[in-house]
Amino acid sequence: MEKKAPSPNPTMASTTEPPTFTPSIPTEATIKTTEDIYIELTPHDLDARALTTFVRSPSAGATVLFIGTTRDSFNDQPVSGLAYTSYTPLAKNTLFKIATDILAKHACTKIAISHKLGDCPVGEESIVIAVSAPHRKAAWLAGEEALELTKEKAEIWKLERFEGGEGVWRANRDGQMGTKVGEGEEMGLPRM
Repeated sequence: MEKKAPSPNPTMASTTEPPTFTPSIPTEATIKTTEDIYIELTPHDLDARALTTFVRSPSAGATVLFIGTTRDSFNDQPVSGLAYTSYTPLAKNTLFKIATDILAKHACTKIAISHKLGDCPVGEESIVIAVSAPHRKAAWLAGEEALELTKEKAEIWKLERFEGGEGVWRANRDGQMGTKVGEGEEMGLPRM
């Protein structure tokens, strides 16, 4: 029986894998859709135009599109790219619930969330969210909330690769509701 090394920070519950962990990435997109919700987890390039087309509606006076891309640094450390993995069946259902709740809360017309799985080089899209609503304020609020809840709740993790080959697995988030993760939160996370 193989024994797992203890977490580097005993006060932090850890579901991280050892540095040799290679996640299983689906080879095809996983999609869950209805007439007004489109959810996609995919190893392929994201298609913002297709999501915008999906949410378009004659009853919507506003369409908001958010495209998240891999940036080239984190905490002043150069980043060479990201890799995303997920517990796909659960993440798909979590995203669907987020979308369902947002449609009802903000009285939106349609919503689409697409998240990249696998390698995501600097400058490439990692998440696309499109929302339509009768009025712009509802669409803006819904889009922001969809992003924050996706980062907070969806079972998606990322490997942040730094220049020089070092990397760290982390939850797919910046910090509390849009704030940058501080260096203190990085302590104790396994480095590759």
